[in-house]
Parts: sequence; C-alpha cells; structure tokens
Amino acid sequence: MTEGINMAEVINIVHCGISEVGKYLKEGNSIVSRVFVVCDRNVRRLAERIGVEADGIFELDATEGNKDFSTVVEIDRWLMEQGADRNALVLGIGGGITTDMTGFAASVYKRGVRFAFIPTTLLSQVDAAIGGKNGVNLDSYKNMIGVIRQPEAVFICPESLETLPYRQIVSGASELLKTFIIDNSKGLYEEAVKTLSAIRQAGGDISGYSQSLNSLIAEAAMIKAGIAGRDPFEKGERRLLNLGHTFAHAIEKLSGENIPHGEAVSIGIVLAARLAGKLGLAETALSDRLEADFKACGMSVLCPFEVGELTGAMRKDKKAEGNIIHFILPSGIGDVSVKDMTPVEATRLLQE
Repeated sequence: MTEGINMAEVINIVHCGISEVGKYLKEGNSIVSRVFVVCDRNVRRLAERIGVEADGIFELDATEGNKDFSTVVEIDRWLMEQGADRNALVLGIGGGITTDMTGFAASVYKRGVRFAFIPTTLLSQVDAAIGGKNGVNLDSYKNMIGVIRQPEAVFICPESLETLPYRQIVSGASELLKTFIIDNSKGLYEEAVKTLSAIRQAGGDISGYSQSLNSLIAEAAMIKAGIAGRDPFEKGERRLLNLGHTFAHAIEKLSGENIPHGEAVSIGIVLAARLAGKLGLAETALSDRLEADFKACGMSVLCPFEVGELTGAMRKDKKAEGNIIHFILPSGIGDVSVKDMTPVEATRLLQE
C-alpha cells in the first residue's frame, strides 16, 4: 500500500493472481482493520479466492439500471450495519459498473474510507477501474453524480478474464484500442489489432492469446494511469481519454442502455475520425482504416441512429461546458487533439 503519498499522483496497479490479493491488502498495512467486499453477484466465486477472509460480502446486480444513488445508499447502509469503521477497506470486485459504484460509496461513507478494486472485465482492467473516477448515473445520463478519488490499488488478475463471454471481450477491445490510438509510442495499436483479430478468428477463445493480451492490458493500464496521474481533474491531457465517448454516451442513452458501453465507444471513435476528416484534421483514409481494423476485431462500427438524433443527448453530456463540448479527434494513430465545438456543429458536419 502507498501511505502518505498523494494518490492523485501515484496510481498503484498490481498484477497478480487472485489468491495473492490478500497479502497486499493486509500484510504490512496496520491501518486496514477489516476488509469488506462489494461484488457483482456473477463473480462471487472470485470474492472467495482473494487470499484473505472478508469481513462481509455485499452482492449486487451490476446493471446500468442499478447504477444509481439508491444502490450507493444500500452499500453504505450495509457498511454501517456491518460496523465498518474509518480504517476499513472496501474491495470492489467486478466490471466497471461495480468498481464505479464501490469507489463512490467508499468515498462518501464516513466522509471517505479506503478502497481497492479487482476489475474482472477487459474494459474495466484497461479503463473503468483506473484513474479515480467513481460515480453513478442520473436519469440514465452517464456518471452524472460522482467524485474523483484514487483507489489504494487496482489488482489486475489475468484469470478473471478466462470465462468472460466473447461479447464482453469485444466490448473491452474498444477501450484497449482507444488507448493505443491516443498513445502509440510503442507501436502497440498494430499488435492489439493483430491479437484481437486472432481471438475473433479463434471463435472468441482467448486461451491461446493470454500472454499477448495480458501484456497489452498492462501497457494500456499504465498509459491511462500515467495520463490520469498527471491530470487527475481533467483540465487538459486527461480529456484525450474521452476519444469517442461523447458520441458513445449519446448512443447508449438513445438505445435505452441496450448497446453496451464498449460497443458504443467503437462506433464513437469511428464517428470522431470522420469528423476529423470533415475538419481537415485527418485524411479520409483514417476513418476507413479504423473501421476496417475494428471490424476485423469483431467490434461495432455503424451508428444505429441518424447522427442528428445524437445532438440532444450530447448537449446533456456531463463534460459539456455551456454549449461547447471538447471533442477528441484523431489525426492519426497515436495523434489526437481537442476541438471545441457545439453538438449541432459536429452533427451537421457529419451529415454533409
């Protein structure tokens, strides 16, 4: 554990087996008196393998519909009933919905207790569980209520991916590729496309590609941790991590949450590349390349709505500042920038 250090500057990512988590939680860490687990009920089996006996386990249904303030209150009421004190540690085990809610609940319980995560989906391992954003939805608008507060640690445990349905692997693939579109200094975008395409050709079986996938996850996690650590409150560089997300959140809203976040992000990145082309910030070939690469990886690329329909939802995006949204647009692989526009301006250009 990192003690006496501003966790906005240091994000502690630990790669280990699930049974090794316990020693990191308690050994040499006298401040942590008890460990309380909040988990997606689908991964309860993992909660029982963390290498330390939990003082309580709270199971939840990790759906976008349940990702609201009432669930946070349920978690905090449970912590109070279990006698969790200021020195307790809350461990969130599950995908991004679970870690978002766990981090928020722990951040407001008794004005803040310590928390850590074991993300169990590809999407959460490379994105949702890293960076300190914790929150819930409001009237189906994504993450409108929340805080920025770093976990004590994020434990990346490879075995948690082994039984994931292929659709969840594909959903996480969009955030993995997004990270390397932002920072391709090691040429990992191409490696990621190659690995994800091979997994698709193998019918979604990741067993033969575990080493390559785990290496890519580790690199993507460190890239996001670096960006989030340098700009924890999203005043500059961290905005780049929103590549594709303004469009994606609108797509999710209009779909009634029937389109998962990761699938919406891949569509959103393609739309962002097309918008960059319309503005002369990128060659038309870039959006064509991204669309072809994403298809090869089994990802969604076609927006199910008319682009103009996205305008209203984008206006209510939590990152909107007045009428302006900071659209993140790619000029190339490893080259993205911020373009301030209104949703109306963006959608009009895409419709031309």
